[in-house]
Amino acid sequence: MTDAANEMMREAAELQRANRPAEAMSRYRAVVARWPQHAEAWYNLGVLERRGSLHAQALASYQRAISLGISRAEEVHLNRGVILSDILGDYPAAVRELEQALDLNPAYWPAVLNLANIYEDLGKRPEASALYARILENQPRAYEALARFANVQPAASVEPALIQRLRAALTEGPPPEEQASLSFALGRLLDATGGYREAFQTYAAANQASRAAAGPHVVPYDRARQEAFVDRMIASPRATAHAAASDAPPRPIFIVGMFRSGSTLAEQLLAGMPGVAAGGEMSFLPRLVHEELAPFFATLESISAQRLDAIAARYRAELLKVSASAAYVTDKRPDNFLYIGLIKRLFPDARIVHTRRNPLDNCLSVYFLHLEQQMSYALDLMDIGHYYREYRRLMDHWKSLYPDDIHDFDYDALIAEPEPTLERLCGFLGLEWPGQVPKVATRSAAIRTASVWQVREPLYATSSGRSRNYAPELAPLREYLAAIA
Repeated sequence: MTDAANEMMREAAELQRANRPAEAMSRYRAVVARWPQHAEAWYNLGVLERRGSLHAQALASYQRAISLGISRAEEVHLNRGVILSDILGDYPAAVRELEQALDLNPAYWPAVLNLANIYEDLGKRPEASALYARILENQPRAYEALARFANVQPAASVEPALIQRLRAALTEGPPPEEQASLSFALGRLLDATGGYREAFQTYAAANQASRAAAGPHVVPYDRARQEAFVDRMIASPRATAHAAASDAPPRPIFIVGMFRSGSTLAEQLLAGMPGVAAGGEMSFLPRLVHEELAPFFATLESISAQRLDAIAARYRAELLKVSASAAYVTDKRPDNFLYIGLIKRLFPDARIVHTRRNPLDNCLSVYFLHLEQQMSYALDLMDIGHYYREYRRLMDHWKSLYPDDIHDFDYDALIAEPEPTLERLCGFLGLEWPGQVPKVATRSAAIRTASVWQVREPLYATSSGRSRNYAPELAPLREYLAAIA
């Protein structure tokens, strides 16, 4: 390669290190325009395009790098696989990329791990379990693989040897993030075998390790700040500017509530109805609030109907990406309950499904789940209780404003009386009741939430009333939430 090419590559790399991605991309594009056989430039361009959410361009650049003989091409196939699965939802193509990576390097364990993750999403338990086991045969201290292996084992057939293996791994001093993964996995198995006291202690240690792993990068949960946000939301005057109503399909169905309140199950049941497609946890509204509408309250006070129309059109374009033929697409982002006021301004006719369950069961389920540390309230049981109280306070406000447009879909009622509960939901949404509860496991191609295994099973009652197993540990939380029905 010429000295000129090397100099341009050096300049591009310096721009990249200086966190000037647009300029770095421009420089790499200049390199490949003059020297289209430069595999490393195509690869570096793909990296920046991926970070900039230019997914189609990144896939093309990565492919050029592979075709030009980039070294360690298995890593490039992995990068393509992640885009295809995590961003585009094209699981068959993602599997092909990861298999190509493993054809090049059968011992490339990140590709094995990612392939196992995809099989989990697809509900292929034996395939996922076998791949995790393959990693552990070669890397006995692959703690993340061990935790995931434990998590895919059916709760009804837990082997004592696996519990002992998790306990032993925790004594080996894994880093905090892996300690958290192991502890959450161990807690699940102990809960499944009735070891409730040790399970609760293990989950407490898991949350402590997760907090330690987050370090200074995550802002601790601030109760006063959350209360002030809810106060401000409730005190905000009713807006006059709205986007124009539209009957153009697909129309959104918003599913909101606390995490672990049955939202995934609600979405998968609805997706079993004719004309309804599952959109999953769409990031459009939270990203809009944090990136385009900041400062949120000030922007909402002055936003015009024209701008709301434009935003609504962009959102509908996202729904079309999910399905161009469905009459409805669900947006199952639970914490959109924070923005119901914005939702009703964007979509005046929007129907909102509010999933809820027993407060203690809900809070316990959040505490027992390895969530992202950005949800810092989830790392402390009483913080979860506080967040829950504020969530319910805000939901009461929304229901007072939009009583005919919000439907409480109760998980415990669904378990007790599935058909009438689901029939009422269909009536609220204007959907034809199919006469029976749809089967999730035979229909869903991929489920990318912590409920991946639960929602594939027939409706079961073990999660309803689960908090009774932890009555002593939950006594302070029970008293704190006593006023909430």
